[in-house]
Amino acid sequence: MFTIKKALMSFCLLLTLATAVHAQTDGSYVLSKQEKAAIDKVLDDYLSTFNAKDLKGWESTYQFPHYRLASGKMSVLERAGLRDSISVFGPLQKAGWDYSKWDHRNIVQASPEKVHVDTKFTRYRKDGSKVASYESLYVLTKEDGRWGVKLRSSFAE
Repeated sequence: MFTIKKALMSFCLLLTLATAVHAQTDGSYVLSKQEKAAIDKVLDDYLSTFNAKDLKGWESTYQFPHYRLASGKMSVLERAGLRDSISVFGPLQKAGWDYSKWDHRNIVQASPEKVHVDTKFTRYRKDGSKVASYESLYVLTKEDGRWGVKLRSSFAE
């Protein structure tokens, strides 16, 4: 299991490597329509599988290791299948959550293998009333020809 110190060190290493790999592009890369569509599909699938409480499907939208920075803590998921649905979705449901919707998804920087996406999502109860909204930064990477969510930095709990 990763300690917070190891997780932060891994995250810093990841960012350093990503920067070195993409040194030839400064984030001003213009995505093609096909690349944008592939990224949008990952984000659509990410939220639809989350709303379906389909943990296996949700994790299929990730790249591994997968990083999440929230509530001042970095968590690292080394591979799929290490969590169970009850521990992932149970606390959200106890807080009244039933589904979530994107409020916005804006690609703010891009290279051929990485995008930074400024997002905001809202969590809703079954009756459509709002639980809470959160701004986040999602980093998607293209690895082995497939786009996936590598890192989420969120103000959500």
